[in-house]
Amino acid sequence: MPRLDAMEVFAEVVEAEGFSAAARSLGISKSAVSKQIGRLEDRLGVRLLNRTTRRLSLTEAGATFYEASRRVLDEAEAAETAVSNLAEAPHGLLKLNAPMSFGFLHLARAIPEFHARYPQIVVDAVMNDRFVDLIEEGYDLAIRIGGLRDSSLIARRLAPSRALLCASPDYLARRGEPRQPAELAEHDCLIYSNVDQRDLWRFQGPRGPLRVKVKGPFLANNGDALCSAALAGMGIALLPSFIVSPHLLSGRLVPVMCGFPLGEQGIYAVYPHHRNLSVKVRAFVDFLIERFGPEPYWDQGLEAVLRPRP
Repeated sequence: MPRLDAMEVFAEVVEAEGFSAAARSLGISKSAVSKQIGRLEDRLGVRLLNRTTRRLSLTEAGATFYEASRRVLDEAEAAETAVSNLAEAPHGLLKLNAPMSFGFLHLARAIPEFHARYPQIVVDAVMNDRFVDLIEEGYDLAIRIGGLRDSSLIARRLAPSRALLCASPDYLARRGEPRQPAELAEHDCLIYSNVDQRDLWRFQGPRGPLRVKVKGPFLANNGDALCSAALAGMGIALLPSFIVSPHLLSGRLVPVMCGFPLGEQGIYAVYPHHRNLSVKVRAFVDFLIERFGPEPYWDQGLEAVLRPRP
């Protein structure tokens, strides 16, 4: 009997917790299962299972052999799936969740190109700024920005996300331009409300991290709303470059305190941890990495604008 087959029978006995259940799962007789386990033990020269009339348990050698067998079987299954996926055209319904601003501004622009490449995939995109449970709500994947809460999900980085402080020229002409983070306490700040500690803005100063408590006339759970308020001269906003870069390049918004970096976060595709990643999810994630990449198009040209002014 091939060794891989013997490992499969043994692993099924362990996982089914008995010879009868394993036999039913494998579609063979109970006596055939018993004989194959006996031959495996004879070949290895050790007892793998303790058998009584009521229960089955692993010996120390059996536990070691089971863990090794499970790894080998999983790798064999993954290899078969990988090969079969090469011949399978991605197809089916792809349900995804994305933040509203990034979804409207960038993801929606990418979908037509993705459809042209994979016409058999139907994309069902739900865009909101609510944290969703992928498994509970039936999503194939989600786009998330910043810190990742759920370590049980697989995450692939799509692009960087730069946080920038900015205001309109009109606001800065009226209120003056802050030069140090502490001066923000005297300004009208436009605050994103869909995060913990929303009124604390964090900077990297010459001597280490700085935190400033801010206040202002407008809080919103959507970045586009805050960007509109900043364009109207309502205050200073802390927003990602994928929202504000066109306005910074056009001069409608002006970067503030470029000498105090706000740090860089990531834009990620996250999906449940399955042994075999579906072809449609892999195709979509690979496409987004190709389209956005480590130097996303929305950041092009920003360096000239973000140089600290004297």
